Amino acid sequence: MTTPPDAAARPSVLYVCVHNAGRSQMAAAYTHHLSAGAVEVRSAGSAPADRVNPAAVEAMAEEGIDLTAEVPKVLTTDAVRASDVVITMGCGDTCPIFPGKRYEDWELDDPAGRGVESVRPIRDEIRRRVLVLLDELGVEPVGA
Repeated sequence: MTTPPDAAARPSVLYVCVHNAGRSQMAAAYTHHLSAGAVEVRSAGSAPADRVNPAAVEAMAEEGIDLTAEVPKVLTTDAVRASDVVITMGCGDTCPIFPGKRYEDWELDDPAGRGVESVRPIRDEIRRRVLVLLDELGVEPVGA
């Protein structure tokens, strides 16, 4: 097992969606899991929900990733400022824009109100995109 590089040298990624309860939580979990700590990961929402979507928790558990301890967090300017890459997922114009940051908008279906069978394809697409992002960041995925 490789040791993660020191925090100052690690790329940092912030995932943002409205409720920070589904898409951004799954993306953050995959990034953390697949990078084995080589990427600093944050997630937040413009209007955070009270809890992570149970269908997202179940879908990620199927992948061996536990989201039960995660809680939705509010998007802050500091979180954006501290990140190298900001990935938005349907949060519109609520994300502050800072020069020199890399921004991407991932158009993904919102898993809110859906059962696990409908969340699985969203989860799988997020995993695919995270693997592409890790490759672009020069991070070798673990267990991919």
